[in-house]
Amino acid sequence: MTRDETLMIALVDDDEIFQFTASRIIALSKVTERLCQFKNGAEAIRYIEKHANTPEELPDIIFLDINMPVSDGWMFLEDIARIEGQLAKKSMIYMLSSSIDPRDVERVKNNKLVTDYLVKPLSRETFIEIISGYTDGQHLS
Repeated sequence: MTRDETLMIALVDDDEIFQFTASRIIALSKVTERLCQFKNGAEAIRYIEKHANTPEELPDIIFLDINMPVSDGWMFLEDIARIEGQLAKKSMIYMLSSSIDPRDVERVKNNKLVTDYLVKPLSRETFIEIISGYTDGQHLS
């Protein structure tokens, strides 16, 4: 996997263990040093709104937890849908959950903003596959 100096990844999850593990995997993959971390959807939306016109400051890939305090993954998606036309770049969003609730899976499938639904814990291989798929040009323009 080649290093992409412009690639930005966002982790939106209140689970400190997931945040730590994911950030270590991404760092060890050496694909990018550009990582932003948020404890809930509201923090992430504030950041995205602040940088709406600056594509290099917007995440390319977002790993988004479903269940979080303050603003959960579904609220984040509602907020992104509201502002997506104002954003200088579209992000690939991966919804995360430790649950395999069929209602969540179906809801994700019906949301055009979400690339895929992933069950936690994510393996190192899953992270690498998603990131390398993006850096190898398999992402949506």
